[in-house]
Formats: sequence, C-alpha cells, structure tokens
Amino acid sequence: MPVRAVRGAVQLERDEAGHMDEQVSELLTAILKRNELTADDLISIWFTATPDLHSDFPAAAARKLGIADVPLICAQELDVKGAMPRVVRVLAHIESDRPRAEIAHVYLGAAAALRKDIAQ
Repeated sequence: MPVRAVRGAVQLERDEAGHMDEQVSELLTAILKRNELTADDLISIWFTATPDLHSDFPAAAARKLGIADVPLICAQELDVKGAMPRVVRVLAHIESDRPRAEIAHVYLGAAAALRKDIAQ
C-alpha cells in the first residue's frame, strides 16, 4: 500500500483547551472523511501549534476521537513575525491507494488562506 501525506490546519478563535479539542477534532474528522480514511489507515500524525497556544496538546483531541494506537507528536511552529496566530497544523502519514493529486488537504475557516494552492 502506498504511503501518502495529508496536510491540514485550523485557526482557533481563542486559546482554550475545550475549544482546541473541538476545532482539532473537526479538522481530523474532515481529513478522514474527505479522504475516505479510517484510523487503521493512519501511520502517524504530526501536530504543530503556534507559540501563542498553551492550553492543551493538539494530539489530545486525536486520542479523544479514538485514535489510540497511532504515533502522535506535537511541536511548536516557528515564531515568524506577521504569521497567522492561534493555528494548529496537521501532517498525517497515511496508507492510501489514492494518487497524490487526489489527496484532500483540509484547511478550515481562516486557515484556508495559508495554502490556497492545496486547500479544498
């Protein structure tokens, strides 16, 4: 089975654990749905968060969705002047027969402005 990567991001309205959980869960659910994936198709997920997010680990939302045996890691995004604030990004490695051109990258809400070239 080919290994593919799928990207995504969401901008949070506020740095609050419950809000992060809700928004990251929505992002992960959309990634799975749009790419017709299940948790068994996931190899690993990298999460990054901008330096202004401190309330929780984005990976906690994945665990609450039942993604229990997939390696997850969180890291801090570079603190670049003028960058969009309160953003959680996802890079998921998946097993999929879909050609790269058919992978649906998911950028929700204002985060769609980050990658207009691949946001769907």
